[in-house]
Amino acid sequence: MHMRSRGSNRSIVGLEVDPGSVSAAEVAVNGSLTVSRAAVMPLTPGIVRDGEVTDPAALTEALRLMWRDNKKLGKHVRIGVANQRIVMRWLELPPIDDHKQLDAAVRFAAQDTVPMPLDTAVLDWQSSGIIETPAGPRLRIMVVAARRDMVERVLGAVRDAGLHVDGIDLSAFGMMRAVATGDAEPTLYLSIGGMTNMAIADAGQCLFTRVSGGGLESIAVDLAERRGLTLEHSRAWLAHVGLVEPVEQIEGDPTIVAEARTALESGIQRITGEVRTSLDFHQMQSESTTVASVEKVVLTGPATTIPGFGDAIAAQLAMTVEQRTIQVDAEHVAMPAGAVTVAAGLAVEERPA
Repeated sequence: MHMRSRGSNRSIVGLEVDPGSVSAAEVAVNGSLTVSRAAVMPLTPGIVRDGEVTDPAALTEALRLMWRDNKKLGKHVRIGVANQRIVMRWLELPPIDDHKQLDAAVRFAAQDTVPMPLDTAVLDWQSSGIIETPAGPRLRIMVVAARRDMVERVLGAVRDAGLHVDGIDLSAFGMMRAVATGDAEPTLYLSIGGMTNMAIADAGQCLFTRVSGGGLESIAVDLAERRGLTLEHSRAWLAHVGLVEPVEQIEGDPTIVAEARTALESGIQRITGEVRTSLDFHQMQSESTTVASVEKVVLTGPATTIPGFGDAIAAQLAMTVEQRTIQVDAEHVAMPAGAVTVAAGLAVEERPA
């Protein structure tokens, strides 16, 4: 697994694999990022569970259909993954100039910090440079490890669809490349779609990531089961009802309207409960007080299409919430920007300064 692709100058399509859908985005870079081509393919429940591919053949078929219907999309992709079997850790090592020696040192140190046997994992790392510590200069290294079987399933499904994999990245990193601009203070980034993807960063440096299985898709499934709706209709009802207008003023079946509002409100309570738990967990794991000063949330993903969703998150967390999505070429991209924001961040190795 590569956190970034290596040395490729070709145009890359960012591909986010999510329990509710797969989204693809190709971007134009001209001082900023603009999505020039994009596609989203809904997935039936069970193909991807909690971020892990459980039915590779069905995912392959969905990708084949997606590219058949969007022939202008390039076939070189960088895949974004997000699930609870992916681990990110920071290491501090003595400065080592030789890359092979440094790689060996990273893998040796990772045995004590990565909670999985390294012989069953795919591990990658990146250096963020030298820092000064009480023990002297240290090289700060970010390590990402994932279960090998999980990585091989998603790789196999994508390759069987006739696509070329140029790299695998954390979806959280793609999210930050898409929307983390100018945030000097500690910030919590949330992408809410089929799951809730969280990242805490300070001055643009990711300190912590975590994934929660609850997201907008679980809210849609809840409403669909309550009212006997298809998932497509359930998603449409959530966007129609939102969290702004009084339910009695919203057009449509009053029972479904009321249940859609209830599903949204309870879903947001579950999501913010998971977010608080993650903030508390990172606070306990961290020797710094960075998390205590996080007062700002940046929200992106499909949840941005739900009226009032960001305000409801802000009220539950008692934090400022700013919604951000990627810029899209409206002439060629016919879907909400939030649906492809993370995919767009995966399409580039770094955001233009």
